Amino acid sequence: MDKLRCSYRFLLVVLLLLMSITGVMAQDELPDLEGQTVTVAVENAYPPFNSIVDGEAIGWDYDTIAEICARLNCEPEFVTTAWDGMILAVANGEYDMAADGITILPDRAEVVDFSQGYVTLQQVLLARADEERFTNADELVADESFVVGVQPGTTNYFTAVDLVGEERIVAYDTFQVAVLALIAGDVDAVVMDDVAGQGYVGVQADAVKIVGEPLTATEELGFIFPPGSELVAAVDAALDSMRADGTLERLNNKWFVYNGQEPEEE
Repeated sequence: MDKLRCSYRFLLVVLLLLMSITGVMAQDELPDLEGQTVTVAVENAYPPFNSIVDGEAIGWDYDTIAEICARLNCEPEFVTTAWDGMILAVANGEYDMAADGITILPDRAEVVDFSQGYVTLQQVLLARADEERFTNADELVADESFVVGVQPGTTNYFTAVDLVGEERIVAYDTFQVAVLALIAGDVDAVVMDDVAGQGYVGVQADAVKIVGEPLTATEELGFIFPPGSELVAAVDAALDSMRADGTLERLNNKWFVYNGQEPEEE
């Protein structure tokens, strides 16, 4: 029995060593961008992905791209860019990439290249924390006096149109403004991604809440690049390595679960 236990322990040690070596090899095999500056378009108005808090740019995009560039030997240069022109600007090569919680869609893939998906999500309804007039999408739809705030040009906008019709939609330049309008009572709900919705609830639990079931099936988000960009393969390789060693999961938990705080180790 003791020999058998020793054999199991030996095999476990060998397996752990092989996993460690494999991880090191994968890291060594990542492309080297030789210090290249990579311009990254962000909105800085879409927490928890990117926002400005007390003059500091923070969010999942900043942490994740910093980690990607650390692995690929590049220097990220973040550029604040309005959402309504972001995809076209990247398609035209004005930026090397964009990171703004962008849903991977076939029509978008016709004009830009996408990275692999880095997170899946669903769309939800955000309402005021004290909302009692409706508890789900069906009740919202049933009362034609209710209006919905949303950002144009997003998948959330098209979901809102399908839900209540264009005549009951109020468009805002950013989701931050839409949420402020919701809190102020100018609109009755906001359609947004559940990840972003959880971010707003995390910082304003006394003001907003998510109501009802998700409005859509799961969707994937990815970074976008000009067509034919060599950065796609490099970024995908970095994401693979981050997924393999747990870094991507840690960052997802930090920003999508713990509202920008590192979770305490048990």
